[in-house]
Amino acid sequence: MPNNYFITTPIYYVNDIPHIGHAYTSIATDFIARFKRMSGVNTFFLTGTDEHGQKIQKAATKSSIEPIALCDNNSIKFRELANLLNLSNNDFIRTTEQRHIEGAKSLWSKLLNNNDIYLDNYKGWYSVSDETFYNEKDLIKQSDGTFKTFTGSPVEWIEEESYFFRLSKYSDQLLKLYNDNPNFILPKSRRNEVISFVKSGLKDLSVSRNTFDWGIKVPDDEKHVMYVWLDALSSYPNSLGYILDKDSDLSSYWSNATHIVGKDILRHHAVYWPAFLMSANLELPKKIFAHGWWTNEGNKISKSLGNAIDPIEIIAKYGLDQIRYFLLREITFGSDGDFSLSALKSRINADLSNDLGNLCQRSLTMIVKYCDSTVPGHENINDVDKKFLSKISNDLDELSILIDNQEINIYIRKIWDIISDANKYFNDYKPWELKDSNRLAFNNVLYVTADIIKQIGVMIYPIMPNTSEKILDFFDIEIDHISFELLNTNIAKVKIDHIKPLFPRVE
Repeated sequence: MPNNYFITTPIYYVNDIPHIGHAYTSIATDFIARFKRMSGVNTFFLTGTDEHGQKIQKAATKSSIEPIALCDNNSIKFRELANLLNLSNNDFIRTTEQRHIEGAKSLWSKLLNNNDIYLDNYKGWYSVSDETFYNEKDLIKQSDGTFKTFTGSPVEWIEEESYFFRLSKYSDQLLKLYNDNPNFILPKSRRNEVISFVKSGLKDLSVSRNTFDWGIKVPDDEKHVMYVWLDALSSYPNSLGYILDKDSDLSSYWSNATHIVGKDILRHHAVYWPAFLMSANLELPKKIFAHGWWTNEGNKISKSLGNAIDPIEIIAKYGLDQIRYFLLREITFGSDGDFSLSALKSRINADLSNDLGNLCQRSLTMIVKYCDSTVPGHENINDVDKKFLSKISNDLDELSILIDNQEINIYIRKIWDIISDANKYFNDYKPWELKDSNRLAFNNVLYVTADIIKQIGVMIYPIMPNTSEKILDFFDIEIDHISFELLNTNIAKVKIDHIKPLFPRVE
C-alpha cells in the first residue's frame, strides 16, 4: 500500500452555527493528521459541510431565505472556524458543489445497477432533526405517549413513496466485516453497540424523499431527492474523485481512510456506509472512530437550556492553544466529558503556565543571562543525561501506536511526564547554585534542559502548533516541514533571543 493516509471529520450540518462539539471533533482530527505528517506519512485531511435535506429547507423557510443562501452563510462560518482552530485540512468540501453532486449520483447508479435500489412506499418514524429513519423499538417512549430518539430529538410519522436500498441483504457481510476487522469500529464499546444493532435485524433503508425538493435529484426520477445520508457520506471519496475515477491523482488515499465521528452518527457510518460501498464494489474505509459528547458544567448542552459553548468566544477569552490542549487532554478520546471553566483554568495554570511555561522561562532565561544568550556545548554530558535525551526518540514507536489507536489523551499525558521529568531534573541539579562553583556542570544542566525543551516543542506540535512554533523559534528552528527528525537537531551554540512567557495565568 502507498504511504498515504486519509482522515476526515464529519461533513458538518449547516442548519445552525458551529458549537464546541464541532470544534472538538475538528481539533482531534487535526491532531492525528499533524502527527501522521510528522511521521512521514502522506496525509490528506478533509472537512466540510453537509447542505441538503429537510432540516435545511425548514431552517431556510423559518429565516425566509432560500436554502442555498442559508448554506452559503453557514458554510462560511464552518470554514472560518477551521481557520480559527488552525486546522491543517487539505480540502473543504460542500455537498452543494458540482464535484460532489456528480459523485453522489454515480454512487446511486452503482447501487441501482447492482439491483440494490427499488421503488416502494415508506411508512414509519422519521426524525427531521437527526435526518434519520427509526424503528419504533429503537425509540424512547415519553410519558405523554410520544416518542423521541436517543439523541432527544422528536420523530414524526411519515408515509410516502420512496426508493429503498436493500440494507437487509448485507447483514451477514457487515457482521463478517466487524468480525474480521476488530478495529474497524472503535472504541470497542461502540463496536459492540453496532454489532448488537445489526444482529437485531436490518430492514431495507429508505434512500429518497419526495415531500420536499432540497437535495440531489435522483437520476432519472427528479420528483425524488436522494436521502441526505446517502448523499453526504459519498462526499468523503468524492473529495478525492474516487467514485467517479478510481485512478484519479488522489484516489489512492481512499485505500487507507479513517472517519472521526460523534457517537450520534456512528450507525450511519458503520452500517449504512459500508453497505453502500459493498453494493457499489468500492473499497471500504479502514476505521470508524466515534467520540463522545460534551456536557457544560455537568448539564446536557442544548438550545432549550441556552448553555451552548461558542468556540469563538471561549478561544477569544482563553486562547486557541489553551483550548486545543484542554479539549484533547481532559477526557479519554471516545468517552463523554464535561466542559468546566474551573477545570479549564486549572489546566491552563497548572499544566501550561506552571509545568511547561515556567520550565521554558526560567531555564532559557538563565542561558540568556549567564551564557551570553548562547546554548552551552554538550561535551560533558554523562550516560544518565544521554539516556534522558534519547527517551522521546526511543518511545516514538510506542507513541505512534497510541495515535494509531486514537489514544490522544494518553499521548499527551506521556509528553507531560517528560515535562515533569525535565522540571525535576532542573530542580534537582539547581543550576543557580552551580553557575559560580561548577561551570561545566552548570553548562551541562542548561544544555540538557534546553534540548529537552526543544524536543517537547516538536512533540506538542499536533496539540498546540502555535506554541510549538514559539518554542522552536527560541532555537532558531524553522518548521515549514516539521518531522521527528527535528528531535535530533543540534542546538549547541545556538543564539537565543529574549524569552517571552508562553501562557499567562488566568484567574
